[in-house]
Parts: sequence; C-alpha cells; structure tokens
Amino acid sequence: MNENKTNINWYPGHMAKARREIKEKINLIDVVYEIVDSRMPKSSRINDLDEIIGNKPRIIVFTKYDLCDKEITDKIIYEYEKEFLTIKANLKDNNITKELINKTETLLKNINEKRIAKGLNRRCYTALVVGVPNVGKSTLINRIAGRNIQDTGNKAGVTKSISWIKLNKDSELMDTPGILWPKISDQVVSYNLASLTSIKEEILNKDEIAIYIIETLYKYYPNLLKEKYGILDITDLNSVFDLVGRKRGCLIKGNIVDLEKVYTIIINDLKEGKIGKVTFDR
Repeated sequence: MNENKTNINWYPGHMAKARREIKEKINLIDVVYEIVDSRMPKSSRINDLDEIIGNKPRIIVFTKYDLCDKEITDKIIYEYEKEFLTIKANLKDNNITKELINKTETLLKNINEKRIAKGLNRRCYTALVVGVPNVGKSTLINRIAGRNIQDTGNKAGVTKSISWIKLNKDSELMDTPGILWPKISDQVVSYNLASLTSIKEEILNKDEIAIYIIETLYKYYPNLLKEKYGILDITDLNSVFDLVGRKRGCLIKGNIVDLEKVYTIIINDLKEGKIGKVTFDR
C-alpha cells in the first residue's frame, strides 16, 4: 500500500461517552457478545476491549460470515477459539439465536448450578453487545428478539447511545453504539475499517479508499477483480477507474468518467458483497 496515504481516525464524542458508560455499568453484565465482521476478523476487533470489560465471560460473534473468504477467516477464528467461545453468523439465518442462547448457557452454567443448589431460580442474564461500527449489532439484536427493535443501516454510526432491551423473562441486552479507539495507529487496520464502512464515509477521501480496495483485491483476489470489472492489471490506476466508469455508465458531459461515482461504486460493491467472498485480514 502507498505509504503516503492519509492516516484515518474517527472518534466522535458519542464513542467516548459510550466507553465511559460501559465501564460504569460493566458490573451489571453477565456475558459479553463481541461482534466482529468476518471479512476483517482482526481489524474489526476493538483493540482495547479487555480494558473496558475486564474478565467478563465473552462470546465472539463473527457476523457477515456468508460474505467472507471462509478459508482465510476460519484460520483466524481457529486461533481465537483457543481462548473464547465463537459463533460464525449469517445474520439472515434464524439459527443464530439458538446457537447464541446455547453458548450463553454454557458460559453461565456454573452460576445457575450454584443458584439451583441453593434453591434459587435460574438467573435472568444480562448481555453486553459491543463492536466497532457497522458490524451488524442491531441486526443481530433484531434477529435474537424476533422483531425489529433497533434501527439498522449498512453504514457507520446508526446507533448513537446505550440502551437496555428486554428480550424475554430470561434475558436482557445492553446495546451500545459502535466504538473505535482514539488513535488507529496501524494503517492497514484503518483502511480495512474504512473499506468495509466501519468508519463514517463522510470523513474519508473516497479516492484513497477505492485505491486501497483495488490494490487489496488485486493482491489477494485478482480473479474476482477480473470477473467483476474486467481488470487485469493495476499498474495505471487512472486506466483502472476509467475502465470501471465506462463499464458502469459513469459518464458526464464530454464523455468523461465521473470519478466520484466510480469510487462510490467500488466501495458499495465491496460493502454489499457484490464483488465476491473476501477477507481483507491475514
């Protein structure tokens, strides 16, 4: 990647506030659902989450698993499974609810066994749902609840505040806004987050993101780049964008390619899974 690319950081006030509130309320939480995008299973993990949640039991839910390169993502998940319970989730699949409940009960088994031994009822558990922006937290909550409780959108920053959601008599969720960390020092991580829209698009230089996407696809998935756009070589990026623009009809007066539209198309094609199954982390 071009070393002269802009450093990307996005840390609005509601994220800092959410971090503070999670720390203040963490004693109310029994289990943490860490939500991670399967297409960037390393980059989309909050790098200092341990400092926020302490030693609370955790299940990592890898969302958008149907959109990832499973061979690559599974290798990364395998390493996490040495420490955590994990779930590979297609958010369109209702089976996620049953699997999440079963693994939660496994984690909290000791607590409930002790309560039953004392003649007490099983405990209603509280779960914290946390992750970077646009990894599918609200969609997951709606899937678990079996109804639309939370607003969703395929963009960063839809949820802005913490809320408690009563699912049933046995469980309650604390939903949180997507949070990042104050300074993203790893440029690859920042561009992965930007490419898959965990960073608000309005603050990005779309040309740089589109270039990064094309370069990464050419490095890891040249066949997908060829199949989707007819791109065989990226030595001349001007020609690459011109080719995509003409194939997709992004022309303005004078038969000139509208580059802003081309950048948006490339970013949206990746975000919506239209290029193919990819994983940007290695």
